[in-house]
Amino acid sequence: MEITENTALVVIDVQKGFEEEFWGKRNNPAAEENIAALIDLWQETGRPVVFVRHDSVEGSRSPLRVGYEGNAFKDFVEERRGKGSGPELLVTKSVNSAFYGEPSLDAWLSGREIGQIVIVGIQTNMCNETTARMGGNLGYEVVFPLDAMHTFDLEGPFGWSRSADELSQATAVSLHGGRFAKVVTTEEVVKGASVGVR
Repeated sequence: MEITENTALVVIDVQKGFEEEFWGKRNNPAAEENIAALIDLWQETGRPVVFVRHDSVEGSRSPLRVGYEGNAFKDFVEERRGKGSGPELLVTKSVNSAFYGEPSLDAWLSGREIGQIVIVGIQTNMCNETTARMGGNLGYEVVFPLDAMHTFDLEGPFGWSRSADELSQATAVSLHGGRFAKVVTTEEVVKGASVGVR
């Protein structure tokens, strides 16, 4: 796998509000370390980085609401913003897909002739998966390092519930098997990025 010199890293919703008990049990404790490693690599190599923030419109119910401390990026992300030598964009959104945020992610990517994106962040089966599906539909080559993201246990209809790991696996199978995205590891992305540097 080759990660090109102008591949964009899309860092989705790595916000303090996701640290609250509100969400329940999470998976993949290594997610933050892998996200940080990829941001560092992208910034060191001058590749474009997009930081996406969810500005919840659910008022006092959401830990991601505007004006609340949970809306802010986690410290390790905020400390890295603006530190790279490549182009950087901040997108804010109030729905799942980063392609429905402001300013337009699609316009920014296509304006720079970027055809490949790497998606990391929170949550695997929510905003990450939705953005990956839409990116695939829009014609982007989507790379989805599953160990650079996490999600939470979830209850659904009919008394069904699934663990965070089960949801992550279902997302991986749907995206990869359905050819919306290539599901990989952080290590594979790092190796591919070194191939892409000429």
